[in-house]
Amino acid sequence: MLKLIIGAFAATMTLTASASAQTFPTRPITMVIPFAAGGPTDVLGRVMAQRMGEILGQAVTVENVAGAGGMLGSGRVAKADADGYTIVLGTVGTHAQGQTLYKKPAYDATTDFAPIGLIAEVPIALITKPDLPVKDLKEFVAYSKANAGKMQYGSAGAGSATHLGCVLINSMLGTNITHVPYGGTGPAMQDLIGGRIDFLCEIISTAKPQIDGGAVKGIAIMTKERSKVLPNLPTTAEGGSPDLLAYTWNALYAPKGTPAAVVAKLNDAMKQAMKTPALRTRLEGLGAAIVADDQATPEHLAKFTKEEIVKWAAPIKASGVSID
Repeated sequence: MLKLIIGAFAATMTLTASASAQTFPTRPITMVIPFAAGGPTDVLGRVMAQRMGEILGQAVTVENVAGAGGMLGSGRVAKADADGYTIVLGTVGTHAQGQTLYKKPAYDATTDFAPIGLIAEVPIALITKPDLPVKDLKEFVAYSKANAGKMQYGSAGAGSATHLGCVLINSMLGTNITHVPYGGTGPAMQDLIGGRIDFLCEIISTAKPQIDGGAVKGIAIMTKERSKVLPNLPTTAEGGSPDLLAYTWNALYAPKGTPAAVVAKLNDAMKQAMKTPALRTRLEGLGAAIVADDQATPEHLAKFTKEEIVKWAAPIKASGVSID
């Protein structure tokens, strides 16, 4: 009798979960952006959230939860109810690099989340304060080696993609230039413009308007090929450092245990949003490369996340940088 009762209960719960997934969503969804408002991840997330809300028929509201290089906000989602109503816009920093960078990560990026889909890849540019006396990467390298003791670089936060980009520079130069972590890209950029720090390794979407406006100096894009939105900015390879490559990516994750049908609905809304001409134009104008359909699946993101953790583990360990 007990087995029959347990079986009936399990069947009821399965039917209830199935029905819930079929009607999802019935209320607004929260997209946690684990960085401060105004930064590149925030801009991309807000564009995606608005369009996904239109497709799903329920608002997708953005909540900025900054801190610990994105670990704080991402960790909050990892512990949220697994019902699809709380998701996070992850990055290479929150879901790959941080797994090695932090001595005790707040979560396991491969087991504490249900992957929804990869959205886009975004290159990082090396930019300096406007009066730094260098004009290209070779001069930057020479100047930094000679003045490392008095230089500072900023980032959107310890463990963020912007931090790790500059960690690679420190490693390449064999220097120990002081890192100044901020609670987001906005305040870091303001201090760079004001000359209070020397350089940033900044996501192209945020770096571009400042470079175009002359508020900062563009030194190099940390990719193998030049960017269409900054075609005059040389690559690090052109500057004599072909292995100096840094980038970020954006992807959506839900808490582990989120029903597959709910994940599928979120993934479908994400992919429809990515195909919206106006949204594509906006994101590509920010320097983002939107991924193809076969890379936008939950299965690909699960595999991709594991590969990215492995890829970044070696340079992070080699640099000796770690965060408690």
